Amino acid sequence: VSPEEGVSPASSASPLEEPPEQQPVVLSTHSLAALKVGTQQIIPKGLASEIKVTSKGGGQNAETSKRVLKVRSMVESPSLPLVADAEGEAEGELDSPGSLRRGLRSTSYRRAVVSGVDFDSSLNFKKKNRMSQPILKAVVEDKEKFASLGRIKKKMLKGQGTFDGEENAVLYQNYKEKALDIDSDEESEPREQKSDEKVVFRYKPLRSTWSQLSVVKKNGLSEAISQEERKRQEAIFEVISSEHSYLLSLEILIRMFKNSRELSLTMTKTESHHLFSNITDVYEASKKFFTELEARHQNSIFIDDISDIVEKHSSAFDPYVKYCTNEVYQQRTLQKLLATNPAFKEALSRIEAHEDCRSLPMISFLILPMQRVTRLPLLMDTICQKTPKDSPKYENCKRALKEVSKLVRLCNEGARKMERTEMMYTINSQLEFKIKPFPLVSSSRWLVKRGELTAYVEEPGLFSKRTSKQQVYFFLFNDVLIITKKKSEESYNVTDYSLRDQLVVQQCDSEDLTSSPVKNTSTMLYSRQSSAAHLFRLAVLSNHAGERVELLLGTETQSDRARWITALGRDRDRQTTDRTTLTQVEITRTYTAKQSDELSLQVADVVLVYQKVTDGWYEGERLRDGERGWFPMECAKEITCRATLDKNMERMGRLLGLETNV
Repeated sequence: VSPEEGVSPASSASPLEEPPEQQPVVLSTHSLAALKVGTQQIIPKGLASEIKVTSKGGGQNAETSKRVLKVRSMVESPSLPLVADAEGEAEGELDSPGSLRRGLRSTSYRRAVVSGVDFDSSLNFKKKNRMSQPILKAVVEDKEKFASLGRIKKKMLKGQGTFDGEENAVLYQNYKEKALDIDSDEESEPREQKSDEKVVFRYKPLRSTWSQLSVVKKNGLSEAISQEERKRQEAIFEVISSEHSYLLSLEILIRMFKNSRELSLTMTKTESHHLFSNITDVYEASKKFFTELEARHQNSIFIDDISDIVEKHSSAFDPYVKYCTNEVYQQRTLQKLLATNPAFKEALSRIEAHEDCRSLPMISFLILPMQRVTRLPLLMDTICQKTPKDSPKYENCKRALKEVSKLVRLCNEGARKMERTEMMYTINSQLEFKIKPFPLVSSSRWLVKRGELTAYVEEPGLFSKRTSKQQVYFFLFNDVLIITKKKSEESYNVTDYSLRDQLVVQQCDSEDLTSSPVKNTSTMLYSRQSSAAHLFRLAVLSNHAGERVELLLGTETQSDRARWITALGRDRDRQTTDRTTLTQVEITRTYTAKQSDELSLQVADVVLVYQKVTDGWYEGERLRDGERGWFPMECAKEITCRATLDKNMERMGRLLGLETNV
């Protein structure tokens, strides 16, 4: 037996003999191999915890007071705290947070302690309350056990599923897909820890990659294939592992929140329906999807392709469209319940504090279907990127990518249409026309931007005209501008309106005020500091009465002015902009849009920047779906790597069907 097995030759008794009862366990640090390099060897403290072994015999033997190490493992048997089933370890994950990776003897410190233990003597363990003496096994058994991939496949099918051993699996809220990382081409294997570095343990359990699966490691399959194919296998496996994580989170949402009697008693059936919608249907659709993906993985550890599965289920993901369409009702209902229903708020807090929810709020579970459906195209695009273009698999992957992208568009359109219709009826009920009424409600009309501005107008005086400042409130839709005066938060008097194609907007700097159509404007502006530095002109070529009107408008901030100029001018040069010349940024912090012209962003989103305003705002185009809007600079960091910039443009071309000159 190799000395690296971590057991002293002194313990090499016959496997059939009962080991001496009082002989202590020989740790790997006391083996002959270890003695050659010294008995004091360093292991990370977090891998083990000290326990004290006591004997029922009265404690005469000094050995019973010695401390032994209990090695932590996610697959450890609760009934045998110091040992585990050898067969289970062979099939389970060896790359848990308590795994070392240097050399054979370092495969697992736990393996060095318990390797070859006779598990039939578990009764003796309970009786004596001490570790059994290890019994040696021949190494050739391991070689024979994993002789071929076919035999691995049979053992996997007979045993547990791919993720069954992950007791503390990462929930989807904490799961970060490697495919969403702009540097996703880096090696999937973790870099080996340097000897002089501190060992850092993360609070969240580390998830496995394809290369870290025990069956892949034991066969050296990762080294037997090319680097590009290994990256492709990693990308395929990430679709499966992330779907598993997502499914776990959905299960918690349904079990802990939707099915909670305590929570349901605090709200009406209508409120419950608006809150959870058809989440059960979404869960069932995801479960069928994952079951088929896992079956493909169980059938062969080397996955040829999953494009057919993705394409098939994308067309059956109608529950996602319905769920996303309900988003506006969901958010409004939750806000209302939290603000006006103390019983609901109290019950919700108790449920969120439950250990199964891992201190995550319910809203983080409710938004998961929207997050998942937007990430699927990026995951499939990564597989596409890793697949040779001359391979039939590449065309299969492109078809699957097209289907999931179509699904995302349907979900976005469903959510957007419901929100727009709701807002149109709300705004229409708040407007009071003092002039000829305008039929506002239309299925093809939506709000682009709304807000208050300062208008500078001339008024007749006793001896001459004077300039006064008035507050106006604009409702800008995709085809019309409604100009109002605000009476209250829910009431506005309409003073004018114009079709959007009759508007001409122009930035106005302070030095241009002398040519302003409004006389004496500069004197008045400098005497009143507010808004003086953030002006722009708006010419209405034909208003509701067919007249030409010119307005000088001011905003409180520089970014507000830029946003109004962009919205009113519709950025006519947008289609002619060369996207390859634009700055790209990666989103480092989630941002939720608060106004109609803003862009909601997730961590790892990539955005093409069209405008930068010095007071901290970007206007950009989201790479994954082409949506455009404003967001704070503090949520993003600039991408400078040329190769990454080019890859992002290629990805945008695949996702949106755009032609780029990359």
